[in-house]
Amino acid sequence: MGPMTSWVDGVCETNGSQTHYIRTGGSKPSVVLLHGLMGSGATWTPLARALEAGFDVVMPDARGHGRSSAPKPGHGYNDLASDVVALITGLDLMRPVLVGHSMGAMTATIAAGSSDLDLAGLILVDPTFLDAERQQQVWESDVAGQHGDALTRPRSELLAEARARHPHRSAENVELQIDARQRTHINTFDVLRPPNPGYRHLIGELELPILLIIGDTPVVSPEIAAELSAINSHVQIEQIPNAGHGLPFDQPEHLARTVVTFLGLYGRPAKVASTERADPNETLKR
Repeated sequence: MGPMTSWVDGVCETNGSQTHYIRTGGSKPSVVLLHGLMGSGATWTPLARALEAGFDVVMPDARGHGRSSAPKPGHGYNDLASDVVALITGLDLMRPVLVGHSMGAMTATIAAGSSDLDLAGLILVDPTFLDAERQQQVWESDVAGQHGDALTRPRSELLAEARARHPHRSAENVELQIDARQRTHINTFDVLRPPNPGYRHLIGELELPILLIIGDTPVVSPEIAAELSAINSHVQIEQIPNAGHGLPFDQPEHLARTVVTFLGLYGRPAKVASTERADPNETLKR
């Protein structure tokens, strides 16, 4: 169920942490994909498959996720963003585009403001831009406890539940998500501790092309999206129908087209390949 055999695994030292990543490779423009809470770099496989013909796609595991280390303490947004800055500089990526979903989108927003980075663009897929009351509700909810319980249960049981909950998602997507969930350290839920960084201020400071993508039941409401566009004229908004907060898993093909279109606007054209698994016997064209 994993990535293409031609993709490579690597580990980068980031602020005393070991950040594992998957990379499609090649001498092409770089795109860095940042997953959400309980995700992993591998959960971006369908999007990376669509982008790899035109881009060197780098998919790190956030600290405490996948095969990255889980230092304690140190799972706040600033820690995650510092890891991203260290990864991009450590791999010597030239003017990459940063793409983030949920937690990864908030992380990307903070990283984009770093004076150490020169990014070509920023794509935010339904970021965790929450007001203070909602942050508190999430923190006080039992999401960490539910995850702790899930870690004790067999994979087959979690898969069956996820398939029932998301019948329209591909089997591959569901399996990648469950594998990622079972590799998520309980410490990672500290990222939910209020207060979150002030997203309005962060967005207002950025001077680069920004695409904000939401579904039709998003965390970032159309009203908040419009407000962010008013705060910063660089912000473009795209709404993808029939998608919840898990937009990359609900609508991978539509997301891939949207991302490629945005990249093409800034001198990075590429044809979009299918997000479906390719025939393993097919020779990969490099």
